[in-house]
Amino acid sequence: MPKLSRRTADFTDSVIRRMTRISNKYGAVNLSQGFPDFEPPKEILKRLTEVANEDFHQYSITWGAQNFREALAKKHEHFTGMKIDPNSEIVVTCGSTEAMMSAMMSVTNPGDKVIVFSPFYENYGADTILSGAEPIYVPLVPPEFSFDADVLEDAFKKKPKALILCNPSNPCGKVFTYDELKIIADLAEKYDTFVITDEVYEHILYVPHKHTYFASLPKMRDRTISCGSLSKTYSITGWRLGYVIASPYIIDTVRKVHDFLTVGAPAPLQEAAVVGLRFGDDYYEDLQRKYTEKRELLLNGLDGLKISHTTPEGAYYVLLDISEFGYESDLVFCEKLAKEVGVGAVPGSSFFKEPENRYIRLHFAKKSSTLNEALNRLESFRKKMSL
Repeated sequence: MPKLSRRTADFTDSVIRRMTRISNKYGAVNLSQGFPDFEPPKEILKRLTEVANEDFHQYSITWGAQNFREALAKKHEHFTGMKIDPNSEIVVTCGSTEAMMSAMMSVTNPGDKVIVFSPFYENYGADTILSGAEPIYVPLVPPEFSFDADVLEDAFKKKPKALILCNPSNPCGKVFTYDELKIIADLAEKYDTFVITDEVYEHILYVPHKHTYFASLPKMRDRTISCGSLSKTYSITGWRLGYVIASPYIIDTVRKVHDFLTVGAPAPLQEAAVVGLRFGDDYYEDLQRKYTEKRELLLNGLDGLKISHTTPEGAYYVLLDISEFGYESDLVFCEKLAKEVGVGAVPGSSFFKEPENRYIRLHFAKKSSTLNEALNRLESFRKKMSL
């Protein structure tokens, strides 16, 4: 048989999705893959029921239904203060996963370099390689997960075509400050680099932290490709509705890549989701309150069990420090955790380029009852996980 593609030679399956399968196998409380176990807003579900009996079952416009793009533009304008043209600056994609891939393929050529902060969401390295580019990893240093500006500039000196910025960050919950973003922006301008942002957790923040949209920084609008999703904000991860927002110069190419990758996002789901895009500020304030309560429930429970952990500033992930247990493999640790303790987690090594083996990732986008059950099971954590 002919040999298969070299570009995938070093790939494994997604460790995150693998841990969901392992959690299911052992009946573990799945705090690995980041999806909620509670329903989306009832207004969206009601509209979805109506749409099933209406005429939205064929292709919409390739780059997104008109009313969806208009509602998204209005929402984005409200939160960023930037005027967005729904007809020339938006492409609706099949989730933010496709948004990132379309952005990468639109701005990079084979052999180009792309800066990726580490730890990183596992898709970023794969996206870079699938695009034929080469990742340059810059560490975010625990426990604050800040970067060294000199190290970052050294990476920029290698003449990267783009930098990927996840803010708020998965997996570490980092919310970049304005000053940190300004350092990145100044370097992007100095070295003429695109910035591809992943802002899917834009509305999941914890006081006093605030989200600054990178495109809103001085001189950054034209060189920023903003990728987003409705998945986390409206608890509809299975709907696969994402988007790219950028200047017409960039969007013209993103449209072409998107068209040949997926043709278009699901038309019925776009129609139903328009309701969510039109929610008022009270929805986002309530979302922040709910996730703050979930964060406190899990973190207080971990404190009570004397389990060392990070404190996320945004998103809904927490990293547990398992170094006291002395495992050589955090993957082995997570498999045993699911089997023996009954809690699903993701090995932290899947997020770090550095040889990091001391963290596992949990998420708390779950009902209080689910989080309490996980904490009850973690009471046997030390007894069952000791070597």
